[in-house]
Amino acid sequence: MARVVLGVSGGIAAYKACSLLRLLTEHGHDVTVVPTESALRFVGAPTWAALSGKPVHTDVWSAVDEVPHVRLGQSADLVVVAPATADLLARAAAGLADDLLTNVLLTAACPVVVAPAMHTEMWDHPATQANVTTLTERGVHVIPPASGRLTGVDSGPGRLPEPDELYAVCERMLATRTGGAAHHGRPRGIPSQVADQALAGRTVVVSAGGTREPLDPVRYLGNRSSGKQGFALARVAARRGAEVVLVAANTSLEAPAGVKLVPVQTALELEEAVTGAAASADVVVMAAAVADFRPAHYADAKIKKTHDPADPDAAPTIELVRNPDILAGLVEARGEDASPVIVGFAAETGDAEGSVLEHGRAKLERKGCDLLVVNEVGADKTFGHDDNTVHILRQGSGHVVDAGPASKEDVAAAVWDAVQEIL
Repeated sequence: MARVVLGVSGGIAAYKACSLLRLLTEHGHDVTVVPTESALRFVGAPTWAALSGKPVHTDVWSAVDEVPHVRLGQSADLVVVAPATADLLARAAAGLADDLLTNVLLTAACPVVVAPAMHTEMWDHPATQANVTTLTERGVHVIPPASGRLTGVDSGPGRLPEPDELYAVCERMLATRTGGAAHHGRPRGIPSQVADQALAGRTVVVSAGGTREPLDPVRYLGNRSSGKQGFALARVAARRGAEVVLVAANTSLEAPAGVKLVPVQTALELEEAVTGAAASADVVVMAAAVADFRPAHYADAKIKKTHDPADPDAAPTIELVRNPDILAGLVEARGEDASPVIVGFAAETGDAEGSVLEHGRAKLERKGCDLLVVNEVGADKTFGHDDNTVHILRQGSGHVVDAGPASKEDVAAAVWDAVQEIL
């Protein structure tokens, strides 16, 4: 059992902290909730007390004989603040101690996790970013906010990640601190790899989604990739302790907690983002569906249908050019130490010239990557579904690892197991 202090600051996302508290207590942790006065305007003290089984205080004047402003931070195994408002981040970065929560942050002798949540403009403001940098440099683990619906009609970066994502980060931090002793069995609803720190200290880059190649201001060439498998790969890697950069092309999914999201649209943008991040990475996983071709010419205005009575079926001819082979380029660019480990994905349909697996073996040899994850796709297969079946091929080996049919997170776990064997 770990002793956890759950700090809650005054944002609308405070209601999500109730679910995080429930996850922590249900899995055996001793949780003390320390809200700010503003937080109690969103969720009252009786709720926190009922869910935690402990009295709730916001100031340093309650139970003075127990010296809570010092004792809580000194005795905790983990301090997590969710949500952390822009105001809380500013006060913590400045070292202020004007309530119980900021006192706890100053006295904490354990890992500290903060999960910012606020409107996009507040998150993007230079002052907030400077405060985040300051806290990070001091060793605070800052979980980047997710993108999605905010208060009112606003949408963008600043959304508090879902409670299960926050819980997974908490377990990862506790496992790192205690060598896994804080993890008791397999929590319900949380994959077993939460406590597996095999990727700790590693930096990984994952691409996800499908690129779109613009034809005119309203049309593009694209594909049906949802990005779900790539996001699952990023999520599992983060749970195993890795620092994760997720290059996402045209997805509507929320970034997993603790993952750096880099949004892109085209194949050229994806190439630039992945190549730049790969320079300092231990592993690159190319799960995105990258367009092989793009229009040779972009029309500044919408291409109109013709209305020539002499040729009513007239249609424009679209000239295409090849996009760069990003996977092959990554292999070619790496040094003699064969770093980073490179994993490719092959979405195959099979045809008269060969089966899905035969096409996959040929692509593995041609690309030169370390692993190739082959899956059969089509209008009713894989794209957008929550489960998947893949065949994992390794360079220089005839052995095939079959994963699935299973959830995309279980498939992701199988891929990372294969990567860890190489590492």
